[in-house]
Amino acid sequence: MAKAISPCIFCQIARSSNSTPLLHSDDKVVAFKDINPSAFRHYLIIPVEHIPTVNDLQRRNEDYTLVSHMINVGETLLRRDAPQSNQYRFGFHQPPFNSVDHLHLHCFALPFIPRHLEQQD
Repeated sequence: MAKAISPCIFCQIARSSNSTPLLHSDDKVVAFKDINPSAFRHYLIIPVEHIPTVNDLQRRNEDYTLVSHMINVGETLLRRDAPQSNQYRFGFHQPPFNSVDHLHLHCFALPFIPRHLEQQD
């Protein structure tokens, strides 16, 4: 697929080139906690291969298989780490609403964390 133009923080994480603890790693994807969680559990699943955004996916078997695997990994982690939660949400941000140009699936175990509570320290 596409090559990263500048150093990509998610590529570094996928290659284990930084100190981000991984929740899951295989030859296709890695998973880690979101640094600004929006829910009780909030994980990111990223492909090892640099794919800039969800808009770069095509209607082909390998992309379908990748996204299905990302969802399965996310669901497995949430069931393991938040068994008491019975509501999960999964989603991609589309440009210009994505913060990092490396495909990443947000995986949430509800409840969501209200932003106004998060900023009161």
